[in-house]
Amino acid sequence: MPVTYTKVEKITDAAAVKQAYKPTHPGLFEVVYAEGDYNSKLIACKAYAKGEIICSVEGTTPGPKRYTSVQTGKDSHIELNSDLVFMNHSCSPTVSLDTDSMTVVAVVDLKEGDNLTFFYPSSEWEMDQPFPCWCGADLCVKNIQGAKFLSQETMNRYFRTKHIQDLLTERDAASA
Repeated sequence: MPVTYTKVEKITDAAAVKQAYKPTHPGLFEVVYAEGDYNSKLIACKAYAKGEIICSVEGTTPGPKRYTSVQTGKDSHIELNSDLVFMNHSCSPTVSLDTDSMTVVAVVDLKEGDNLTFFYPSSEWEMDQPFPCWCGADLCVKNIQGAKFLSQETMNRYFRTKHIQDLLTERDAASA
């Protein structure tokens, strides 16, 4: 994997980007590039059973909190440096990004071509770049700001990393 991996925010020529694209996890998943802002996505290249580990998360580098980083502890973030950076958010996620075990795990049965999405607040306490959610899930939280802004009841619907559960427990104990 490359030492650095740049995610382009706005793609103006998806065909040219696709032509130059070299997957970081061939045969497991790939990026589908789309023109515009934040329109690309990550899809499965094969079927995965619920609970199956899709891949290990390797080749990461520590870094500051950014819109492309993933929180791995109360005060630590990493850059994924791979196609995993194209996993979009969903309030009805298809995978978990488990930063405790550094794995991506299917949370539903997936078939080839399915989108790989995760619930961003499962690892993010306070988003660097909050955004309105367009996922359309029945239980959509509407505004993705991080776990800090969601109730324990809402967060209980999702996989959560240990640092997020610890932060939720601390927050709720302080307000009790």
